[in-house]
Formats: sequence, C-alpha cells, structure tokens
Amino acid sequence: MSVILAQLKQLLQWRSVLDVAIVALVLYQLFMLIKGTRAVQLLNGLIILLVVSNLSDYLQLGTISWLLDQVWKVIFFALPVVFQPELRRALEQLGRGKFFVRHATHVGPEDLLRTIKELVRCTQVLSKNRIGALLVLERQTGIQDIIETGIKIDGVVSSEFLVNIFVPNTPLHDGAVIIRADRVAAAGCFLPLSENPNIQKELGTRHRAALGLTEVSDALVVVVSEETGAISVALDGRLTRFLDEKALHDLLIRELQAEKPSASILPWRR
Repeated sequence: MSVILAQLKQLLQWRSVLDVAIVALVLYQLFMLIKGTRAVQLLNGLIILLVVSNLSDYLQLGTISWLLDQVWKVIFFALPVVFQPELRRALEQLGRGKFFVRHATHVGPEDLLRTIKELVRCTQVLSKNRIGALLVLERQTGIQDIIETGIKIDGVVSSEFLVNIFVPNTPLHDGAVIIRADRVAAAGCFLPLSENPNIQKELGTRHRAALGLTEVSDALVVVVSEETGAISVALDGRLTRFLDEKALHDLLIRELQAEKPSASILPWRR
C-alpha cells in the first residue's frame, strides 16, 4: 500500500511540473505575441498602475486608492477593446496551429550596419529616378498590426530588392515597406495619416503617412518624394527633410544605435 501511495505521489508531482511548464509556455507565447505590437507599452502602463495601487494601499493613501479603484473599473471594461487586435491574432494563430512557434532573435551590429548600407543605397537610386517610397524601420514599439495590412515577405534587405518593390506599376509599389531587424517583413502596407493641422501644405500623402505612424510609435520612416526626389526621415512626429547620402547614413546610425566601424561603410566623396 505504501508503494502505491509513493507512486501516486510521484505521479502527482510530475503532473504539477507538467502543469506549470504548460502554463509558463503559454504565457511566454502570449508575451511574444504582444511583443510585436504597441500593446507592450499598454501592458507596461498596467504594470505601473498595479504597483502604484499596491503602494497606495500599503501607505493607506485613501484618496489616491479611491481614484485608482475607479480607474481599474474603467480599465476592466476597456481591456477587451484595447487588446482586441492581439486577442484576434492569438485566436487566429491558435486556429492555424502556429501559436507555438520559435521567435526571431535580435539583429547583431554587423547585420544592422549592412541593413543601413543597403537602405542608403536604395534611397539614392530612388531619389535619382524620382521614385516615391516609404521605408519603415520598426524599433522598440511593435507594429505588427501595420504589417498585417500589407503582403508578408520575410526577405533579406537589399538595395536591389527594395528598389524593385517601388518601381511604378508593380503590384507592391503602393504603400510602405516594413523592415523588422534585418528582414523585409512586408510590403504594400497602409500607414495611419497624421491629423496634425500644422503640417506644411506642400507635403503629400507619403509624408503625412510617415508622420502619422511616428506619432503613435517609435518607428523611423524614410520617405522619398516622387515629385522632387528629396529624402526625408520622420521620427517622433517630426520630419527631417532634404537629407543627402551622408546625412541619412549618420542619422540612421545614430537613431538605430549601431556601432560605427573604424572605416565608413559607405564611400563618401568629399
């Protein structure tokens, strides 16, 4: 009898381990799912609110605790709406059998420098030929919802590839290209237009779309004007215009926090 009880106890222990492992795996997959979206910032805000709520209760701050309780009541009903895109994606991936997948690692310094080099080369060709383009570089804030508006590609970043995408009258020339790490994630994507009434009147839809995305995320958007061939960069809701080759290179190096090599990766002419 004691042997049977010992075996039963050991079986229950294994079940507990398996139970915890499955829950941990599901939570990890859920975290990786929202990691590619703007929901990460919302989740950080919820964690901060939770810490402040517990701290106010511990310090017996009555007014702050009451206010936070009202906020939590509103958040409770708002969460399904706020996280609706992420919940939909989770259910879709579960239905397709793609919920438990491996996730990409971060890009290394050498790959990042190569990506910058290809981007700069691409913009020079596009500018010279007056071909309009929108090149979005994803950073900390995930923009998976923007990627899903276009055609998924998952291709290596190269100047020739990007130029070919934006050639007029080709299937993907309209919309934006999204670059995640050192890969082209999607093309033909739609960006939200800026609602800032102070935007200069001469700026077209491409520039407004670039500003619109950078107003709601930390993405960096390179814009090539179809009318003038001018190269601009949108970041944090601001537009830096008329960048030459070296200025664009230096800006990308600085903003993407890539380490500069001992020699320049592009042959600048004095």
